[in-house]
Amino acid sequence: MTLEELLSRHGIRPTPNRLLVARALEESGRPVSMSELETAIDSIDKSGIFRTLVLFRDKHLVHVLEDGGDGARYELCHSHDSEHDDDLHVHFYCEKCRKTFCLEDIHIPRVSLPQGWSAHTVNYMIKGVCPSCSRA
Repeated sequence: MTLEELLSRHGIRPTPNRLLVARALEESGRPVSMSELETAIDSIDKSGIFRTLVLFRDKHLVHVLEDGGDGARYELCHSHDSEHDDDLHVHFYCEKCRKTFCLEDIHIPRVSLPQGWSAHTVNYMIKGVCPSCSRA
């Protein structure tokens, strides 16, 4: 599926700036911070990138992760639904290099909430040291 098709499937008009942000997220291969996106996309100002990320979040095209490091990180969601995420997985935050990685083969376990409780998002983060930093 192309990025244009993915955006359209989520009810987002694929404008050139939105495609640039989506492409930067896809090419990163891991969740990235706002500052990393600013560095990767020098043709859009910070507010334009942020507005695009808010739209993507609202349409379930990005996951927003709080990694306990330097703030939020964003990753492209390959869900095919604009109402909810269907590709939730575990993330790993390296305390040495401060990068966040997707562990896509490890799905977030189902949790039964008590009656009256309602979950809107899940963030399953493991912290430690990544293989590259372990070897160094």
